[in-house]
Amino acid sequence: MNQTEAAIVGQPFDIVKVRLQTTTQYTGALDGATQIFKNEGPTAFYKVSIQFGAFHYARRQFSASNLSSPTNPTSDLTYGQYYLSGAFAGIANSVISGPIEHVRIRLQTQPHGAARLYSGPLDCIRKLSAHNGVLNGLYRGEAVTILREAQAYGVWFLAFEWMMNADAKRNNVPRDQISQLRVATYGGLAGEALWLSSYPFDVVKSKMQSDGLGADQKYQSMRDCFAKTYRGEGLRGFWKGIGPTLLRAMPVSAGTFAVVEMAMRAMK
Repeated sequence: MNQTEAAIVGQPFDIVKVRLQTTTQYTGALDGATQIFKNEGPTAFYKVSIQFGAFHYARRQFSASNLSSPTNPTSDLTYGQYYLSGAFAGIANSVISGPIEHVRIRLQTQPHGAARLYSGPLDCIRKLSAHNGVLNGLYRGEAVTILREAQAYGVWFLAFEWMMNADAKRNNVPRDQISQLRVATYGGLAGEALWLSSYPFDVVKSKMQSDGLGADQKYQSMRDCFAKTYRGEGLRGFWKGIGPTLLRAMPVSAGTFAVVEMAMRAMK
């Protein structure tokens, strides 16, 4: 995920920032976030991403199914259902995140100067598609991207809900009385869980999407990439770069959940 994950979980801040810069209808950041959430819904914070819309869709479907149970009708989701809702959201998002990240990685890893392979994103898309077709070229690494997104966002939403519910039960308070600091803390920890649960998939995805083309291709498939990484680098090879990733994940994930949770409370 790398920069894509940061863009996704940091998107609410960017939306609020732009609104504050371009209009005078809000008194501040919290007021802006609250009004956007109340008037436009949670997906307004993620106009460049479909996964939050997909998550809420899956959650509503599970809730409706639970209510129709003849033995124990309830709108509450099990933790397994929260995970599956997040996984569904990740899979839906992978259709977009896969090729976007592939192009970004190609541009970031290409030689500089006269040896540059691509003049820009559109040129990169055109050449990748022309080289090996859209599915095998532009969508290279899509299988492992799907696995990563499903696991990452399944764990992300599950971890946050579990921590929030555990806090409410432990302190015998309604969920909306949990302090903003604790909400942010649980959101940050959920971001850590996201990466710890999915990072090896991300490493393999990056290796495949920065691999050579044609005769220079090193990895023939996701399984081949896993095998060669393990043989050449051992288990440590799947965790390179995890430190900076975890440092970045905490604040952006904490802020995302804090903004969304506070906005939901303001609507009540």
